[in-house]
Amino acid sequence: MTAAQADLRIDLPSVADGPAIWRIAKESGTLDLNSSYSYLLWCRDFAATSAVARAEDGEPVGFVTGYVRPDAPHTLLVWQVAVDAAHRGRGLAAALLDGLTARLAADRALTTVETTITPGNTASERLFTSYAVRHGATVTREVLFGAGLFPDGPHDPEVLYRIGPLTTPSS
Repeated sequence: MTAAQADLRIDLPSVADGPAIWRIAKESGTLDLNSSYSYLLWCRDFAATSAVARAEDGEPVGFVTGYVRPDAPHTLLVWQVAVDAAHRGRGLAAALLDGLTARLAADRALTTVETTITPGNTASERLFTSYAVRHGATVTREVLFGAGLFPDGPHDPEVLYRIGPLTTPSS
């Protein structure tokens, strides 16, 4: 972490973090909000492939959720990344993503990171393209889910960003 983040630590999420993670997602203004129940399950069942940033008091101030794709065991799919408004602009999302992938790379041969981003989400586009640069990887993009697939009303398409192959971050 950078000096601006010295008061924060990156950790595994626990079920008790679910409500705070749900709140951060809700207040992000950009994420598709899942039910609070799903965040509790995520913190239980996918804690090993997710990360939370904690303030000195232990309260979550940012998170990244993800999972290893069952049919692609060297690929991490990043589901959501969000940082509490009071902690934005400090590189915390990048630190969370770097910390999570470093942890996973130590356990398995992680070669690829995938995520989906809706067109116009420039913060996510910057986060993941800069991640690719730091890890010496290329980015390919293709529409994964077109707008017409979403049954619950108007939804922008979800563009799949595939980042790989990953290398050691440059210093």
